[in-house]
Amino acid sequence: PLMADIIFYSVIELLTAFAPNFTVFLLLRALFGVGMGGEWGLGASLAMESLPTAARGLFSGILQQGYAVGYLLAALVYWIIFPIFGWRGLFVAGALPALLVVYIRAHVPESPVWQRHRERKQRVPLDIRGFIRQHGTLFVHAVLLMTAFNYMSHGTQDLYATFLERQRGFGVSEKSMISIIYAIGAICGGTVIGFFSQRWGRRRSIIFCAVCGLFLIPAWVFAPGTALLIAGGFLMQFMVQGAWGVVPVHLNEISPGDFRGTFPGFAYQLGNFAAAYAAQQQAWLAERFRTTSGTPNYALTMALVECVVFLAVIVLAATGREKRGKEF
Repeated sequence: PLMADIIFYSVIELLTAFAPNFTVFLLLRALFGVGMGGEWGLGASLAMESLPTAARGLFSGILQQGYAVGYLLAALVYWIIFPIFGWRGLFVAGALPALLVVYIRAHVPESPVWQRHRERKQRVPLDIRGFIRQHGTLFVHAVLLMTAFNYMSHGTQDLYATFLERQRGFGVSEKSMISIIYAIGAICGGTVIGFFSQRWGRRRSIIFCAVCGLFLIPAWVFAPGTALLIAGGFLMQFMVQGAWGVVPVHLNEISPGDFRGTFPGFAYQLGNFAAAYAAQQQAWLAERFRTTSGTPNYALTMALVECVVFLAVIVLAATGREKRGKEF
């Protein structure tokens, strides 16, 4: 399924480069979203089931920071390709992950857990009613947690460049520099906190990052000087993506064994869907909380929203299950 999924969204990405009009473009992007939505759950489950128990925390953080690394690579590809080939060239480049299928087919085996089930000839029937009856509460809690997580990441990232430009007066080069610095903070945070979650526990690690995020809000958006603002952005993304680094292993450990291929990805993507309008909601609020000069007050809006979001993450993590070290 993972190879089929990668081929599917890579082909759709390539077709998008040749979209003749906006309607076809939107349809292809919707189909691409279906493919991308399936990849995370399959990839995370395969990785977590294939790793030694003691290594899950560290590699969970490394896996999740593929997001931040991809962000940096996308910026690099845009810088190289867009001036020459335009937006269509970007979508052609986006189809390159299809080449990963060759490597996966040759070098990535099925997880030991899946192989054990196959050797025992265990076929798990898809019982939706039974799943809802036995695990419905757990699933709803996971979706709420992922909704808060997605508000946490989108709320600290999506409008930050707009805030830097319109409220702090930074130019393109300064915005790019700060974006790169906080992306580096994200990569470091996911890896470090993922590693320590093996010792601290998944929920404690998430709560630690959310509490630190609360206290970092003043430096993140209200810092008077550029240096302090950069440091605040770095540390904020260190904590936000530090919490995210725990997500792959945490969702897989709390998942019912028979639904591990579906549960993490479905909960993650439903939370992502629920937070899809985070940036628009923040922009709407910023228009209503204007500064004395009449500029939308992005700093105040992002600070207020993220205060609520960090508190929600703390409460949801504290009331959830801890399954650190669970044997699959």
